Formats: sequence, structure tokens, C-alpha cells
Amino acid sequence: MDVTSATSAASTASQTAASTGTSAADAQKTLSSNFDTFLQLLTTQLQNQDPLSPMDSNQFTQQLVEFSQVEQQIDSNKNLESLISLTKSQTTTAAVSYLGKTLTLTDGTASLVNGQAQWTYTLPSAAATAKLVVTDSTGHTIYSTGGSTDAGSHAFTWDGKDSTGFTYAPGTYTLKVQAQGADGSAINSTISSQGTIDEVDLSGAEPSLMIGSMSVPLSQATHISTQ
Repeated sequence: MDVTSATSAASTASQTAASTGTSAADAQKTLSSNFDTFLQLLTTQLQNQDPLSPMDSNQFTQQLVEFSQVEQQIDSNKNLESLISLTKSQTTTAAVSYLGKTLTLTDGTASLVNGQAQWTYTLPSAAATAKLVVTDSTGHTIYSTGGSTDAGSHAFTWDGKDSTGFTYAPGTYTLKVQAQGADGSAINSTISSQGTIDEVDLSGAEPSLMIGSMSVPLSQATHISTQ
């Protein structure tokens, strides 16, 4: 056994602690095991060294320093894991507190629940024509109808059926408003929808607020009210 073997033990510990897929607890176990191996190798080397050509103490001193640095890194990882766990717990508590409250969405999506999906669209000015288009999750148009052309806010409720009477399954659908002025120019509208949060999904990387079968990541929930 030589110094190279001892160096390998220390290097293995360093790589283990640096691995993103290894927890601090697992890294600590590996470090302890490798440190025991390192001490055994070092003791054997000292016992069998050539008295006329003794080992360079700088080599194993450097290894001890490396082990100390790795241990400090693992301690830092433990603290970081604790902070992450605490943050997740607080986020989960906040998400659950939203049950029964109203979530407002402004990306054009709405949940089809009990045969109804409801939106509100607002025209900044009067339009010559207005067409309302409902699309599914793939962006495919499944329903279209004429819309109000007056300036201001207008409510639109879709019954979940297409022009042939086919009924679509509950889920997430998107409304698009195609409005044009008298000169043929496009008029941009704002679209919003509301739904009651009836479930919180905690199975993913972050909590998701459920409106029927529609899932909204908590980070995308920008407006939640009690009514």
C-alpha cells in the first residue's frame, strides 16, 4: 500500500460529497468509511516505511486537510437541505390554505366543470367583428361563435359541446378572441376566467392548485381571492 491508495480514498470522499444526487447523510457515511480506510492505509505505510527514506509528511497532512474540507462541505449541505425542507413545508401550508378560494387566470385558460367553462373578455374599443374560438390542450379549434363587438367587458359561457353536439371531457380549454376594427386592424383583448380551488396536488416538485381537473402550479397563481 502506498500514498496513492490513501489519496484515492480522500478523492472518493470528495467526489461523493460533490455529487448532486447524494444526500448529505449518505455523503457523511461514505466520508466516515473512507476516512477509516485512509487511517488504516496511513498506519500501514508508517509501519512499513523505509527508515532511510521516510514518508513525506506533507502528503498525508494534505489528505487530512482535504478530509476536513469535505466534512465542512457536507455540513453546509446538511444546513441547505434543512432550509429546503423548511421552505417546502411552508409552501405546502400556504397552498392548502387556498382551498375553497377563487383563482383568477389571465392566460385565456378555463376549466370545464359540470358542463361549463366561463370566461370574461374585454375589448378596449368597439369592433366591427368579433369571433370567439375555443381550443383544446393541443391548440386544436373545437368550437367557435360570434362574440359581442361593443367596447367593454363581456361574459362568455361554453357548454362543452362542439357544433355537432359532441360533448368534451372536463379539463383545460383556452379561449381566443379574434376582433377587428372597421379598418380591418386587429383589436387586442384581455381574457380572464375564475374557478374555485377544490384540491391541492402535492405530488409534484411544487404544489398545484386544482380547479376541477385543471392543474395550476402555485408559482403561476397570481391572483387568489375569497370570492
